[in-house]
Parts: sequence; C-alpha cells; structure tokens
Amino acid sequence: MKYNNEKNKGGGFKRGGKKGPNERDPFFEEETKKRRKVSYDDDDIESIDSDAEEDGFTGGDEDGKRVDVEVEDEDEFADETAGEKRKRLAEEMLNRMKEARRRERDEQGGDDDDDDDDDESLKKSLMQKQQEDTGRIRRLIASRVQEPLSTDGFSILVKHRRSVVSVALSDDDSRGFSASKDGTIVHWDVSSGKTDKYIWPSDEVLKSHGMKLREPRNKKHSRESLALAVSSDGRYLATGGVDRHVHIWDVRTREHVQAFPGHRNTVSCLCFRYGTAEVYSGSFDRNMKVWNAEDKAFVADNFGHQGEILAIDVLRKERALTVGRDRTMLIHKVPESSRMVYRAPASSLESCCFISDNEYLSGSDNGTVALWGMLKKKPLFILKNAHRDKTDGITTNGSLENGGHESIDNDCSASSWVNSVASCRGSDLAASGAGNGFVHLWAVETGAIRPLHKLPLTGFVNSLAFAKSGKFLIAGVGQETRFGRWGCVKSAENGVAIHPLRLS
Repeated sequence: MKYNNEKNKGGGFKRGGKKGPNERDPFFEEETKKRRKVSYDDDDIESIDSDAEEDGFTGGDEDGKRVDVEVEDEDEFADETAGEKRKRLAEEMLNRMKEARRRERDEQGGDDDDDDDDDESLKKSLMQKQQEDTGRIRRLIASRVQEPLSTDGFSILVKHRRSVVSVALSDDDSRGFSASKDGTIVHWDVSSGKTDKYIWPSDEVLKSHGMKLREPRNKKHSRESLALAVSSDGRYLATGGVDRHVHIWDVRTREHVQAFPGHRNTVSCLCFRYGTAEVYSGSFDRNMKVWNAEDKAFVADNFGHQGEILAIDVLRKERALTVGRDRTMLIHKVPESSRMVYRAPASSLESCCFISDNEYLSGSDNGTVALWGMLKKKPLFILKNAHRDKTDGITTNGSLENGGHESIDNDCSASSWVNSVASCRGSDLAASGAGNGFVHLWAVETGAIRPLHKLPLTGFVNSLAFAKSGKFLIAGVGQETRFGRWGCVKSAENGVAIHPLRLS
C-alpha cells in the first residue's frame, strides 16, 4: 500500500484527466512552430517577385515586353477542381452549339425571339442523345428503314479463302475487322475496302507474351480463329480459336500484345464490355472468363453451362449473356458471381444478343428467333420457322406462355440454323442470319417481333454487325457453318458482305 501511495503522489503520469490552465502540450507547440516555418506573408511573395525582376526574369519576350496573358490564364484555372473543369468545358461546348444554331437561324432569316425555343430544343436533343447513348431509351430506327430497291443488295467488301466466322465494327463505323477459318485476321476500311492483315508473331514472341505452347502441336490448324471483338475506343482487338488462348492486338500498330491462357478448350466467342478494356470470352470448356486487355490481367470466371458455349454478348453493365448447346441461356452477374438461367423450349440455342438491359434476342438450330425478358423465364415472343429452307408456310406464335403445348419440328438441315443475331445498339432494329439464302430484318416492339424485310445473301451467315448509325449492315458469310462442316453451299463466296440501309 505504501508503494502505491508513493506512485500516485508523484513520478508517474495519469491516463486521461484534465490538464491545468498552466500546463502545455509540447506536441502542439512543436506543430505550431513547424507551421510557422512554412507559412508566407504577402510581403514575402512580393519580395520574391521583385528579386526575380532584378535578375532579369520579367516574363517578357525578346523585345522586353511583358507577356502576361498565358500566366493569367494558367492562374485563372489553377485552383479549379475536376468537377469545375468538366462544368467549364460543358458550358463552352454548349455555347458553341448555341452559336452554331444562331448562325443557322440568321442564314435562314429567322427572328431573334426564337432564342428561348432554340435553348429548349437544344436541351431536349442533348438529353435524348445522352439517354440513347446510355441505353435508357430506345432509338426508333426500325420504322425508318425503307424497303430495299432492286439495285440494293449485299456486295462483297473483303474476300477470304475460307468461311468468315466473325466480324466487328469500330464505334465510329469507319473500320471493320473479320476473322476466318484459315486463320487470317483482316482490318479493313468500310468506305474504300482497303485491307491490312494481322501477322502472327513467332512462337518465341507468343511465349514471351504469355502463351503456353502445347506439344505436340498441329501448326496447320493451331491459329484458326473462331471469334473476334474490338473495344469501343478502337484500341484493342481480341481474337480466339482452337489454340485455347485469347489474343490481344494493338489496333494502331497491328502488333500482338498479350496471350491469355486459361481455357481448356476452343475459344468460341468474344465480346468487349462497352466503354472499358474488359473482354469476355466463352469456350467449349463450358466456362466464361473475364480479362482486362489494358492491365493484361485475369479478372474473373463464371460457370453454369452444361454444354459448349456458342455465343456471348455484353453491354455497359458487368453482365454477360451466353447461350450453349445445353439449351440454356445464362445471364452472368460477374460482381456477384451469380447467374440467371433461361431454358429454351425444345432446341439448342446458337446465337444471342442484347436488345437492352432487360430484353434479349436468341436464335435456335430449328430456325426459331425468340425474344426474352428479364422477368420471365420463358420467351416473351417466339417466331417459328423464320429461317426454314421452304419460305412458304411461315408461321408465328405470339403466345406469352411460350407455346409449349405445340410440337416444334427439329427435323431440319443446317441451312436453317440461326447462326447469328445482331441488334443496332440502343435501337429497336435487329437482324438474323442463317444458311437459307436470306438475312431477315426485325422490328423489336413491346413484347413482340415484327418482320421488316428480307435481304438475299447466298451462303451461311455466321456473323452480323450493324453500324451504330443504322445506315448499313455487315455480314460474315461463307460456304460452311461457324464450328463445323455440317453443311456446304458451294455457290457462296467467302468474305465480308455489306448492305446499305435506307432510312427515311
């Protein structure tokens, strides 16, 4: 007890408690001194400027005149935040658009009282464009598509030695990319048709880029490409095929950048997420993987299919739409590592694409085109016999109950397989292709699909791509189907075909 009392009286410090008025904390005293050392007064700044002027650094030109304009501009925007900078640039762009509209009205002899109407119309047009670009509202293009003239038709833009299996367009619709079964990857100009080939590097370079060489290797078919995709910024190109790798190319230099190993079977489909460098890949190993082309890294993988994955599509969200030979369509939610399963009535799904975040389109091996929705596990609308060899007797079924009580005829040839479906991004215009000699245009309405026009094209249509403006359609056509030789149309020409679309 004596030891404890002595300890409490002096020597040791007490935890907590209040300090007296005369007590000072040395920590805050040192902090105050440090702050005084780095603080400056206005007089000090003026003395520094005066010293610089005495040394000759007056900020003037060769004639001794002061140039203060650039310095003032830099000082004016030096302290603005990122949000303030975005606001300033947006206001400058808005003022330029207003000035352009004002000049147009002056040329047409308009009145000055129309300024308020111009501002209101400008606001509506900008808001509508932003909502269309983000996919919040759907562009109405299908109603503007006019019936093709007799002179209109598909024309071969780029030729390949073997069947074209995949095509893609850049976001500005100026460049195109195609891959064929002979292993060639071609970059071409839409307007002129000028082509540039991507040259495969040596095995040593591929190995240094991450490729795992398997021995023994059949070099004749090791570089056969079956899938292709381009990023929305037009910087990266992804290809995949029987070598089980996802290859990344630099579009600007057409050089090989990276090879992603990981799939245990053929890479069958690829797609970039819009606005990012993330590439989604599907394979015959029933696995869907996500990669980052810019960081050269693996991101995630998702399972769920019980059969080979045949097609994939991705929009802005981290959700992938896949179909496979197990008669299912899956929505993969990558961040949650979960999935939603949609089961086809009685056929294998061959192709798929997003119409919007909540609606999807699929093509089956019995010539059926179906419209699906987020809130229903069965198709919202089924268009039967859309690509049968016999064009007469086409029937449709708009039953919301999927028409499961009706028998579906699966006894059909490979020419009726809907190998490809595509939609004009953010619009109600869609297309489907098979081997029956036609590409069909569809108008996607609320819970229904309406036929528009038939575009004649000989051969198996293995891939389709709409221009973002909706002014033309690209088709990858060949004598054989994408993944095999179940059918052959010897009269077809292997290549990339383009068809103009007339919009009212």
